[in-house]
Amino acid sequence: MTRYIIRRIISVIPTLIGVTFVIFMFQRLIPGDPAIAMLGEHATEDSINRIREQFGLNRPLFLDREALATGDLSGFFDSQYVNYMERLSHLDLGESIHRRIPVLETLKLRFPATVELSLLSMIIAILIGIPVGIISASRRNSLIDSVSMVGSLIGVSMPIFWLGLMEIMLLAVILKWLPAGGRLSTGFEINGITHLYLVDSLLNGDLAGFKDALSHIIMPAVALATIPMGIIARMTRSSMLDVLQEDYIRTARAKGLGGRLVLFRHALKNAALPVVTIIGLQAGTLLAGAVLTETIFSWPGIGRWVYDAILGRDYPIVQGGTLLIALIFVAVNLIVDILYALLDPRIRYK
Repeated sequence: MTRYIIRRIISVIPTLIGVTFVIFMFQRLIPGDPAIAMLGEHATEDSINRIREQFGLNRPLFLDREALATGDLSGFFDSQYVNYMERLSHLDLGESIHRRIPVLETLKLRFPATVELSLLSMIIAILIGIPVGIISASRRNSLIDSVSMVGSLIGVSMPIFWLGLMEIMLLAVILKWLPAGGRLSTGFEINGITHLYLVDSLLNGDLAGFKDALSHIIMPAVALATIPMGIIARMTRSSMLDVLQEDYIRTARAKGLGGRLVLFRHALKNAALPVVTIIGLQAGTLLAGAVLTETIFSWPGIGRWVYDAILGRDYPIVQGGTLLIALIFVAVNLIVDILYALLDPRIRYK
């Protein structure tokens, strides 16, 4: 197991290098001068030169034409790409053009909000999606099965922005049960330990803060959970149906084992691999979906932050946020691969 994990971690390194290269090239593929694209067409020459110097845009991407013609590769180490990788090695993601705040500092402040929202959404999706899939598979072609699959199809098909607006209209405007947006009400303050407000409020014994934080997060979490919930339910049902037709399931039933014991001990364990895969993929996708959700509910996470940066053409923030989301996708896939080996001992590198 240790050797398998080490090999999987080593195999991630080329992926990370590829991710950084793609993000680097996308910023350079902006039509025209990237410095002008960042500052706008009415920027002064001094500010444009300052941005070029700050981001190393006055250097060649990799090698200039003269170096390529002469075969002199020494200039590569003074290129934009090497400068970009050197800054990344020091965890320097640059500085916001408009606010003059290091991108990494803002990421540290906003990332916990996105993590809390994504985790709660995934918990909701798993707690509802897996049981629905199991019940549908155990009662195939019944009324419960049909209703469950229609419901999951609606959840997958429903746009997040529409559902979020309907939640706000019904629960916040008409019924006034929940706040329309934000992370905490005015006057509430939670002592930061993990910076996950639900967790910190419980650790501090602040029940009033916990209720207020929960009332703010429940609507965006439900809206964000609808798509992965439907996908997990359908995948669980499909995987369970395949396993329930296997010979060892018939043998277990022939031995007189109860229906629940057969479902949970024998069928669910062997049907878990596809479900784990889809949960891992959806965990990464939640971060992308959080851009819309955080914007609708004024949630102060990286999704809304990157969205505002795109509108303001603050490319260091866009680049830093994109890099973080890409790294999380890679990390989640690595965790899923390791879980594969735990769930099925046959999966090993030779």
